[in-house]
Amino acid sequence: MARAHGARAQMALAFETVYGTPPASGYRLMPFARTTLGAEQPLLNSELLGYGRDPLAPIKDAVTADGEVVVPIDVEAFGFWLKAAFGAPTTTGTTPKTHTFQSGNWTLPSMAIEVAMPEVPRFAMYAGCVMDQLSWQMNRSGLLTATARLIAQGEAIATTTAAGTPTALGLQRFGHFNGLVKRNGTALGNVVSAEITYANGLDRIETIRNDGKIEGADPGMAALTGRIEVRFADSALVTQAIDGTPCELEFAYSLGANTSFTFTTHAVYLPVPRIEIPGPQGIQATFDWQAAKATSPARMCTAVLVNTVTGY
Repeated sequence: MARAHGARAQMALAFETVYGTPPASGYRLMPFARTTLGAEQPLLNSELLGYGRDPLAPIKDAVTADGEVVVPIDVEAFGFWLKAAFGAPTTTGTTPKTHTFQSGNWTLPSMAIEVAMPEVPRFAMYAGCVMDQLSWQMNRSGLLTATARLIAQGEAIATTTAAGTPTALGLQRFGHFNGLVKRNGTALGNVVSAEITYANGLDRIETIRNDGKIEGADPGMAALTGRIEVRFADSALVTQAIDGTPCELEFAYSLGANTSFTFTTHAVYLPVPRIEIPGPQGIQATFDWQAAKATSPARMCTAVLVNTVTGY
């Protein structure tokens, strides 16, 4: 009897033309580390009386389809997750190509994602997947991954794949060693760690339907927040926090002139932190920052991915 193993699981992704309608072709094989993407339907206890002490059969409640996917921040495949978070990019250049993603789009693309467990066999197709949140951390060492939080319209289970033979992408990962943080164009020193979270604030449209699916997930007010932890070596960040002025923070990774990823937050506001002395070791300060729409450029953030992919 075959048993499912994560080592054999596969994930295929394609963008939809019509929300909730998986395309017949065009799927890409996506690298991922783990996922909680799935659908659940709880049971409601019967409230009826007069039938004795033993309860009556429960009633099915509404279906919820959502979850997270942990993916590597790499040169090619990560562009599909950026497209899901921000919308289609503007692509320029020949070799390499520069893909520029911008915040502020009123509409977001939806995806069809199939999670395959071929041993069972179980092929779960999640249609109408929309990106709710994209987040990652910067550290000195370890594996560099991002977490994509998705809201799907529904789940369809089959014993054969509906994605055909997905096209595999070249896998070239960025690492923490390739990371750099800049403030107003200058390298920011003494950074111990950093966190970045971009949220689309999706609003589930939960209408009455006979299939248990949602009608859609509309983007609300976006939010860009994060945290930087620094060794306390000067008062530049504290002074900015006290003055209430914004700065530009740039989080970048590079594997050379033709492969890079840069995420720029154009207007970052810092809170005034508590400076604690926990003991004889070095003093650190933590800033839970918030980003807002800048005056120039008139947006909150820009993501630039440089690679050889023709388009997303």
